[in-house]
Amino acid sequence: MELTKDFKVNNFDLLRFLAATQVIFDHYYQHLNIPLSQFGLDVLYLFPGVPVFFVISGFLISASYERNNSIKTYIKNRLLRIYPALWACIIISIIVITITGVSFIYWETLLWLPVQFVGLIYTPQFLKGYGFGSYNGSLWTIPLELQFYVCLPLCYILAPKKGTTYWFIALFVLFAMASALVKMPGFTAHIEKLITYSFVPHFYLFLAGVILQRIQLYKQKLIRGKALYWIIIYAVYSLTLSTTIEITAFTLIKNIILAFSVISLAYSKPLLAKKLLGGNDISYGIYIYHGLILTVMIQEKITINLPVLILTTYAAACLSWVLVERPFLKRKERTIRSQPGG
Repeated sequence: MELTKDFKVNNFDLLRFLAATQVIFDHYYQHLNIPLSQFGLDVLYLFPGVPVFFVISGFLISASYERNNSIKTYIKNRLLRIYPALWACIIISIIVITITGVSFIYWETLLWLPVQFVGLIYTPQFLKGYGFGSYNGSLWTIPLELQFYVCLPLCYILAPKKGTTYWFIALFVLFAMASALVKMPGFTAHIEKLITYSFVPHFYLFLAGVILQRIQLYKQKLIRGKALYWIIIYAVYSLTLSTTIEITAFTLIKNIILAFSVISLAYSKPLLAKKLLGGNDISYGIYIYHGLILTVMIQEKITINLPVLILTTYAAACLSWVLVERPFLKRKERTIRSQPGG
């Protein structure tokens, strides 16, 4: 039994492309300290890239995992998706930053570099004064994705044989509460930072994608082809209630509506992504290279024009896709296309 065309034909590549582009806008305004009104901030974060990535990851990766019982295949596919492009980006980062006059000849590099290749991203002391304070700030979510990848099989292994979906709903509630608790007073700045950069406060977004995949939301009439309605609901909520509801509750509700909206967008005019992108997925490249380009521009005091930043990032992402990502992704073992749904 194969997955139906209903599942496979979607706009996730396009949504990831837009999400990665939103992150460029976010970091551009953030790192250049360009002031925005409250309404401007609300519009900027109307389609927040990172939460969108996490929801889509939960949706697609859980579908892949459920359709193949091989942990070996699961690990291989996940490694091929993350590491080749990441390694290329780290190497290019070192080369480019060295060209701008920074030396990496420190004892600290002997520890830092292997850890970067593993995916435990952090900025070494000798680079904290570079650019906007990081050699590539956008890579902070890579360790989170890796933690999600480890947690997902554990969640399935620990799940009861009956009521697996309810198990994931319970986990969603648990981690949503954990996300709220992190924002409450009482934590030292150091502890709060450690928790924030762990999977704990973000895992509920990934779990939202898992749950929506398991209940086959994409088949439902209130979702399929109804993107406009979900966009209106989401936009009205986000733009009118941001200052009237307690921020933690507001964010949680907003992200739940966002998750439904993302799935609806993926399955409304589902051929759109194929028509616009031709099966190419440059979103990962956009995400991992824009931070490097931006921090180098800041360091070198290059006048930063947003369209130039975007186009330069797109060019780097296209090269990453053609030269690195696509060749390695061809080595992935196809699970979603050949295994039964669940």
